[in-house]
Amino acid sequence: MHVASGNPLGAAHPRQEGPTDLRLVPPALAAWATAALTLDAPPEWVTGVAVVCVVVAGALLVTRRRGMRGEQDRRPGPGPNGGPEPEPRPRPEPNGGPDPEPRPRPEPNRGSQPQPQPQSQPQRGGRWRGLWHSWPRASVAGVLLCVAGAAASGGLHGADLRRGPVPELARQYAEVTAEVEVTSDPRLTRPRIRGDHAAPTAILLNAEVRRIEKPDGTVAETRTPVLLIVDASPRATREREGSPWLSLLPSTRVRVAARVVPALGGGDRIAAVLRVHGGGPPRVVGEPSGTQRFAGELRAGLRAATDGLEADPRALLPGLVVGDTSRITPELDEAFKATDLTHILAVSGTNFTILLALLIGPPGRAQQAERRGLAPRIGIPLRATALVGGALTLGFVIVCRPDPSVLRAAACGAIALLAIATGRRRSLIPALATAVLVLVLYDPWLARSYGFLLSVLATGALLTLAPRWSAALQRRGIPPRPAEALAAAGAAQAVCAPVVAVLSARVSLVAVPCNLLVEFAVAPATVLGFATLATASWAMPVAKALAWCASWPAGWIADIARAGAALPGGGVDWPGSWAGALLLACAIAVVVLVGRRLLRHPWLSGACGVLLVLVMVQPPPLTRVLTGWPPPGWRFAMCDVGQGDATVLAASDGTGVVVDAGPDPVLVDRCLRALGITRIPLVVLTHFHADHVAGLPGVLRGRSVGAIETTGFEEPLDQAEFVHRQAASQGVPVRRAVAGERRRTGALDWQVLWPPPRPAPGPEGPNDASVTLLVRSAGLTLLMLGDLEPPAQRALLRSPAGAGLGGVDVLKVAHHGSAYQDPDLIRRVAPRLAVISCGADNMYGHPAPSTLAALRAGGAEVLRTDEDGAVAVAGGGDRLLVARD
Repeated sequence: MHVASGNPLGAAHPRQEGPTDLRLVPPALAAWATAALTLDAPPEWVTGVAVVCVVVAGALLVTRRRGMRGEQDRRPGPGPNGGPEPEPRPRPEPNGGPDPEPRPRPEPNRGSQPQPQPQSQPQRGGRWRGLWHSWPRASVAGVLLCVAGAAASGGLHGADLRRGPVPELARQYAEVTAEVEVTSDPRLTRPRIRGDHAAPTAILLNAEVRRIEKPDGTVAETRTPVLLIVDASPRATREREGSPWLSLLPSTRVRVAARVVPALGGGDRIAAVLRVHGGGPPRVVGEPSGTQRFAGELRAGLRAATDGLEADPRALLPGLVVGDTSRITPELDEAFKATDLTHILAVSGTNFTILLALLIGPPGRAQQAERRGLAPRIGIPLRATALVGGALTLGFVIVCRPDPSVLRAAACGAIALLAIATGRRRSLIPALATAVLVLVLYDPWLARSYGFLLSVLATGALLTLAPRWSAALQRRGIPPRPAEALAAAGAAQAVCAPVVAVLSARVSLVAVPCNLLVEFAVAPATVLGFATLATASWAMPVAKALAWCASWPAGWIADIARAGAALPGGGVDWPGSWAGALLLACAIAVVVLVGRRLLRHPWLSGACGVLLVLVMVQPPPLTRVLTGWPPPGWRFAMCDVGQGDATVLAASDGTGVVVDAGPDPVLVDRCLRALGITRIPLVVLTHFHADHVAGLPGVLRGRSVGAIETTGFEEPLDQAEFVHRQAASQGVPVRRAVAGERRRTGALDWQVLWPPPRPAPGPEGPNDASVTLLVRSAGLTLLMLGDLEPPAQRALLRSPAGAGLGGVDVLKVAHHGSAYQDPDLIRRVAPRLAVISCGADNMYGHPAPSTLAALRAGGAEVLRTDEDGAVAVAGGGDRLLVARD
């Protein structure tokens, strides 16, 4: 077939694939590595690399040209073992002998079957020998020229971060007034827990400083990339759309008064950070461009059309269509990360390929005249289809904003268009290499982008591994469609998992099943979402109807993400380093090799599949038998939630009272699932510090909750409002706990000891207003002090309830075992077991050595979650059983 094509690399017909053309891969990889290294390199090093590469490449090309001329002069004529010359006019024989054939044999037509002739083999050998002698020099020269171009581009882009007045002012932490041009969509930071409070949410904008007024009054013109940080109002934090800063479009110019500070890290194109003073509205001094206004109107129309949908589709559809993730909640974002579905939340090559499929039909028929799609139905020729697709690509980039992620998606989606334009399936790998080379030369910061790396790896896996794996699965009896879907998901996950492990320090075991389950929903959600985008500006009722139709597949995608993230064995912790990535790559290679052999044994493959499902689901009865957690008959369990508190009191099978929710919804949800808790008659939040209440969404998720009891001292106010919003969203009533209250649920009863109805004097802070419980369960006595500090601890001892505090079985030590403890209370309580909930290597030094010494001096055994993990207590009376997870 390849001989008949007259081309060593094969014919142009899509079904006549020659050897994979890898000539552009080394230049692309070399340019990628060079750009990543030269962004921070000194100018003299960059110049030296570029000059040396150009000189060496020129020398190689000159010697190659001379070598080719010498080869032509020394080329022997055809003899008994030679073939005719490939030139149109054969030279006369040097020895004057007759030509073996009267005329040169004509080149066969492409696609025709070759006729075996004795002289064809030597002819091909001569051609390949010429390629062998000429190709290495040209290849090395091409790589060197690409290295030179990448070094020059990386050096120039890196210099943008070091030139001008902004870097110098950042080192001085100067107060300035600057005129900046916004270059990205505004975005809100995710809520972060720092100790007992939540860090304030801020609005982030990438921008370029165009004009800056220094502290001495001088004004300088510049063009320096910076990051703007604006404090967000509580309303913007709640609604994620409530600040005028969040409505700014790229290319808008604003004037800000800010402090310039150095940027942390060197992996992004940021010369400095501008912390804007105050939370007032922006001072706009330049309107956005017409293109950005048009794109903004389309995006705003899409958001308006999805306003009436349920929470998950309302948040997901704008991200699926145009990469607008402003409505994605932290919980939903965490679920997508846990299942490796984050590529759905951002504009990717997959979304763009689905859009192109409307035009060109299924990718498998994109290069054939009998292709499907809109193009052949309306009479667009094969080559013109590529031009129409190019116009569609341009519109896609305009609407989704030309930031790196969109450019990356457009470049990956353009591979299909290049295949159509050239008519060669074998051009897919060169097209990918070309896209990488062009994008890295255009924007060398992409060389340091993990997103760009993941996009290229996934696309390369789909072009190289997926077809081979699909064919292997089909040979073993799997139908074509399931085989293609399974091969694509498996190949992308196998190649990208090591990089994802570096970013998240976790390996998802549910990534492939979740990607398979959402695959059939991505296409309709994307197509209907783009239809909503196109109609929202002129027919809003139609757009709302389309958005409602798109909400069904979008809701399915969100449900799969949440369900996969909720599985107790959905992922395993992994070293978040490149050494860990290499180890994971080796493990994946072993799994692939073993998997090929397992496919030959259906029963063994099925057994392995069942085992994997059991590992992911981890049914509580089976888990309890294998791991011993939770222990049978457990009465009290302290979850390991880091620097915070989360405790579960067993009431009956599957039912428990939760005291505090910890700082992380994921961790407390995982703990409750491991304990098998599905019904919660009461959630007690001892006080409103973030390390006790921020995990409340994880407690409420998928469980029946009767009520929430809290302290009456509602500070900090933002966290108290957070608790009330979460309770209202689930229809859970919130009540106030006061001293003297007694309650009973199943085998569990408890008494509220603190705070009194009207504390006098008032609490010095939220810690001293903590709800304190004395719990009894099957002969086991437990005292839970919340975060009480010495003043409240002494007041508790003096209260009427203090007289009955002697000789408890278990003490939940106050305030994570801090040094602020009342020794009289510890002596009065005299616990047999003291448990402390604290985070490993926390900045507060919890637990304090003095507290540990006081507890042990009183005869208590001390367990702490930072060293012992989750702790469960069973038994009662004289027999106390302790288990650790």
